[in-house]
Amino acid sequence: MSRYRHYYSLNRVILLVLDITLIAFAFKISNYFRYGDLLMGYQYNVFFILFAIFWWIVSGFKNFIFRVDGFFSIEKKLANVINAFILHAFLLASCIVVFNLEQLSRLLLLYTYISAALLIGTSRLLLFQLNRFFTKSDMAYSRYVIVGTGQTALSLLHTFEGDDNPGNKFMGFFDDDPDEESLCYNQVKGSLSDLKEYCLQNNIDEIYYTLPLNNRKHIEELTNFADESFIYFRIVPDFSGLVQKEVNMYFYHNMPIISVRKEPLVHVPNRIAKRVFDIAFSLAVILLVFPIVFPVIALLIKLESKGPVFFRQLRPGKKNKLFLCYKFRTMSVNNSTELQATLNDPRITKVGAFLRKTSLDELPQFFNVLLGDMSVVGPRPNLVSQLEHYSKLISKYNMRHFVTPGITGYAQVSGFRGETKDMRLMEKRVEYDVQYMENWSFMMDIKIIFLTVWNMIKGEKNAY
Repeated sequence: MSRYRHYYSLNRVILLVLDITLIAFAFKISNYFRYGDLLMGYQYNVFFILFAIFWWIVSGFKNFIFRVDGFFSIEKKLANVINAFILHAFLLASCIVVFNLEQLSRLLLLYTYISAALLIGTSRLLLFQLNRFFTKSDMAYSRYVIVGTGQTALSLLHTFEGDDNPGNKFMGFFDDDPDEESLCYNQVKGSLSDLKEYCLQNNIDEIYYTLPLNNRKHIEELTNFADESFIYFRIVPDFSGLVQKEVNMYFYHNMPIISVRKEPLVHVPNRIAKRVFDIAFSLAVILLVFPIVFPVIALLIKLESKGPVFFRQLRPGKKNKLFLCYKFRTMSVNNSTELQATLNDPRITKVGAFLRKTSLDELPQFFNVLLGDMSVVGPRPNLVSQLEHYSKLISKYNMRHFVTPGITGYAQVSGFRGETKDMRLMEKRVEYDVQYMENWSFMMDIKIIFLTVWNMIKGEKNAY
């Protein structure tokens, strides 16, 4: 829908300006509730600028919080706004800690977040309703026809009718040999020879061509007609016989290339962003957290049982390349390290049980992240024995090794952690790992990290 690109760009700019205005209003309201005055002090005016700048940065990561069109459901839009506020709070909290802005009122900050979230959320609901009213009005209609009456044509019509696109109105099918028993037969307006005259008489804006692509002369004829008549001509190729799922198409110079699955981390900018975050986050943990907890954990491990503080084990990483994975030792020294831990496992020490329950045993893996063997977020690296076993039984098991393994992952925060004695549990874990690979985003990583921290605080029943 490239013809609407200007609409979406303007839409994002207007919504960003609206959001900043509502945030400024939220600051005023919060200042009144906190200090009884609408006028803010100099430090809070500066802080408002910082708050607004971070919201602008978040808009870069969460592009779709600045869309109110019908391509996304209202639930998805509100979820994007909530996720954006979570990311914003994370960035702002980091800034407060780094620059030692302890004099800022925590209560004022809480009021600001609550009021800003309510104002922006309400504005999205109102704008969404206005957009739906606009798209259903005659002012917005973009008239289109579909050439062909096959399955691709029907699927295209179903897709358009299922979305609140910016004013699309279906005007009919055109086909030389339509199926009289087809459900769409009564919507056929004529044969291909009738198409041009119909388009001119009914002010058609778009033509969607769904017939086989072997009639090059006819396609060129319609292309020239559309160009001369200021009509957008779209070709919708039928790949249903080739793939049975959503595909991605991109161009390398003039060569169209189809990818049968989404692969966000194939793109270099995404990989660079993820790696930069991994380095920054792992350094922060190693420099700020590790020096505090390491002496305590090391002492407790040594006092309870003989053996090293750290446990090293070969694990399969990206593309099944083995690497040394580091953990705090949670078991008594034994020769059964390739056996998965089970409930009430006699090998697990008391200190080890606590470390596993809180995931503190994974802290040394931030050194793996720094070395590039692991990522903060990604599919968890399984045992070598699990790789050999499950790769023969689960068809998509090896797919999870397309990306760098992580300290935490989408499967783990979704409840699929711990022992996998039931094959279905491992299948679900693989399913969530593949979903992560195909839907990766920076915001998704941040969400998984927050859920991991929350699970560490409350404890997990499957962590043993």
